[in-house]
Amino acid sequence: MAIKDLKPKQGKVDIIVDVVKKEEPREFQKFGNAGRVCNASVADDTGEIKLTLWNDDIEKVNVGDKIHIINGYVNEWQGEMQLTTGRFGKMEVVGKGTATAAPNPAPNDEEKKEDASGEDLYDEDLEAEDDVEEEFVDG
Repeated sequence: MAIKDLKPKQGKVDIIVDVVKKEEPREFQKFGNAGRVCNASVADDTGEIKLTLWNDDIEKVNVGDKIHIINGYVNEWQGEMQLTTGRFGKMEVVGKGTATAAPNPAPNDEEKKEDASGEDLYDEDLEAEDDVEEEFVDG
């Protein structure tokens, strides 16, 4: 499967991609449970897509890594497709990059707007899709 072939609300995504960017994680509270979410950008020879990383997966992935998404799911938020492992999917790092995840430079106003919508994305994602499970940090 290739990024160019992905469609919104598509499940059973099996794809190998390279991590090209990783943003700072954000913390959230949902239904009384704390969790963390982080946006990353991944690419293959056919394109690039945003990847949503949840909780423990955040530390597993760094810029330059090659990852395999198994049984993933494609969301759409404000016209932009986003890939996630979803309820039944998983992610494996199949190749470690030589780069380490460095913090992104200070966001400009447009990026701040995107970051602010990240929280909304999580809320909408949970309300709109029955087959995507939120993953929470045990505590």
